[in-house]
Amino acid sequence: MAEAATRARIDPALWRTAFVLVLGTFMATLDATIVSVGIRELIADFDASVTEIQWVTTAYLLAVVTAVPASGWLAGRFDGRRTWLVAVALFLLGSALCALAWSATSLIVFRVLQGLGGGLLPPTGQALLARAAGPRRIGRVISVVGVVPLLSPVLGPLIGGSILGVADWPWLFYVNLPIGIVALALAPRCVPADPPATRREPFDFVGAALLSPGIAMLVFGLGEVGARTMPIGVALGAAVLGVGMLAGFVWHGLRTDRTPLLDPRLFARPPLGAAALALVVLGASVFGTMFLLPLYLQEGRGLSAWEAGLLLAPQGVGAAAGSLVVNRLIDRLATRTLVLTGIALITIGTAPLTNLAVLGTDALLGSALLVRGVGIAMISAPVMSAVYRRMRPPELPGASCALNMLNTVGGSVGTALLAVVLQSRLAEREALGVAVAFADTFWWVLGCCLVAVLGAALLPGAATPEPDAAAPRAR
Repeated sequence: MAEAATRARIDPALWRTAFVLVLGTFMATLDATIVSVGIRELIADFDASVTEIQWVTTAYLLAVVTAVPASGWLAGRFDGRRTWLVAVALFLLGSALCALAWSATSLIVFRVLQGLGGGLLPPTGQALLARAAGPRRIGRVISVVGVVPLLSPVLGPLIGGSILGVADWPWLFYVNLPIGIVALALAPRCVPADPPATRREPFDFVGAALLSPGIAMLVFGLGEVGARTMPIGVALGAAVLGVGMLAGFVWHGLRTDRTPLLDPRLFARPPLGAAALALVVLGASVFGTMFLLPLYLQEGRGLSAWEAGLLLAPQGVGAAAGSLVVNRLIDRLATRTLVLTGIALITIGTAPLTNLAVLGTDALLGSALLVRGVGIAMISAPVMSAVYRRMRPPELPGASCALNMLNTVGGSVGTALLAVVLQSRLAEREALGVAVAFADTFWWVLGCCLVAVLGAALLPGAATPEPDAAAPRAR
């Protein structure tokens, strides 16, 4: 018993590893939202239209979705730590070029470069952390560092608004440079080496040609259905083509004799299939709400980006508080119990948003978001921990890639679908006001919570962690 307790102790070396790796995740996830508050400045500076400038955000997200599936293969082929370091360097290069952009087109191109680096950082970092921590310690570590992606959508508008209050828009990108330089300097000493796989698998070009473009096409098509910037038939055709490409990827992954880019059979390994459903719905709920609420607060209530960011801050506070609760309970309670409790809290926090017209005070809105934040923190960390504990070390990069990709896809597809619903409700509810249209859309977010229950019910019901698989200690 004493030996098990010693092995499960989280020493300072592991916390240093977690700190360095979380810097990369923080940069990548923060950059998905920090630029949103600078849209007006970019439109004025580049004399561009809203349709052109929205690609500054869309291009980044699509590049992230493109890069995530390749992270597992790259880590297995070239060493996980080296892949992570190259991703940080690529992200920093893209950030510097974005700050120096001279036109909307150049900024969009450089955002793609930045997104390719940013897409590799979270899955590669999580796989490195899972290997360094081992099954017995990963639950408590991920419950702390896992709060960073949850805080980033909230912190993005706040940090962006603060920067634009004292500097020009290029500093939205320059702010990444010191963070990335610190990460590059500390990683060789704090992050354990992750040797490449002994068997060098060839890259799955067929899978890459189907998976990433299929996701990008689906998200693009759904987004255009909501934006109405092109004929509806073209937008729907792009979405249908994306679904077809994804179906083709699954068929290819099941039939190929080589190692696929992302093995569909992994989802048959408990609890990855149930975890996938839970994380897809979580991504849709988190990012969907972070899309709807700032838009409502600025367009419906006339608040500035800074004021809207302040009203969204309670969700981040709740997520931080929830992570502390999860850190104490993650090894004591069943994953299923924690996740179902989290879904219940998200449902309670979302319910008031379905009646924005009578949600009278900022205090009520803040209270609802605080409850949502606690619930969100009780889902992602337990789900990831349950998966990582049951995967063999060679499977960790693939599992991490799958979890991060599904969370990103859930957020992207969920946001696109909610944009379509919102556009429809705004047209139908024009006479009743903007608040009613947004409230109607939040019923769909509430529906996501009910779907998440299906996945959560299949998660492990035992709290006992798997035996430690001889994980290497962090230096």
